[in-house]
Amino acid sequence: MEANSTALVPGSLSAVAKREGQSLAETFLGVDVMILIDVSASMEQRDSRDGMSRYQVALAELGKIQRSMPGRLGIVAFSTHPVFCPGGAPPMLAGETDLAKALDFAKVADVAGMRFIVISDGEPVSHSSDPAGSALKAARRFAGKIDCVYVGPPGGAGEQFLRQLAANSGGAFARDYQVRELAGIVTLLLENK
Repeated sequence: MEANSTALVPGSLSAVAKREGQSLAETFLGVDVMILIDVSASMEQRDSRDGMSRYQVALAELGKIQRSMPGRLGIVAFSTHPVFCPGGAPPMLAGETDLAKALDFAKVADVAGMRFIVISDGEPVSHSSDPAGSALKAARRFAGKIDCVYVGPPGGAGEQFLRQLAANSGGAFARDYQVRELAGIVTLLLENK
């Protein structure tokens, strides 16, 4: 399953706006979870279930979550640059994992009651000399907690970083090696306030 920029995922912000006859801005008022999903080149690794890429499985799992929580999720895809995805299907951007830039982009939604979940398989990179420090610094500016789900291989380099990011922001950490059961893990995170 590849992202189609014109297709609307059932339960996505754009699908709910269309169904309800509302503007996207009006529909966004119902969002209480922002998901920042890594769509860097490493997410194209074909080591997930049934030989699919991490990205392909992540798309299917995000679709499940959006169908079960219509209009409640804001999706931001990130690699070298972040992209807001109101249609619900993040595009494969390839590039590097610039989490600091994605957090800065999503900061505008950091209002009372908003949840943030970062889903990634790698360590952050950026043009700074300390990319992990840049992402941690960006996370410290958030009033809300940031939960993190590591979706890389067992023992991957990004696992410890995401654990630290979650701990530093008061959020929870979970792992879903190679994106196998992402919808269930995100649902559990959201049930545990």
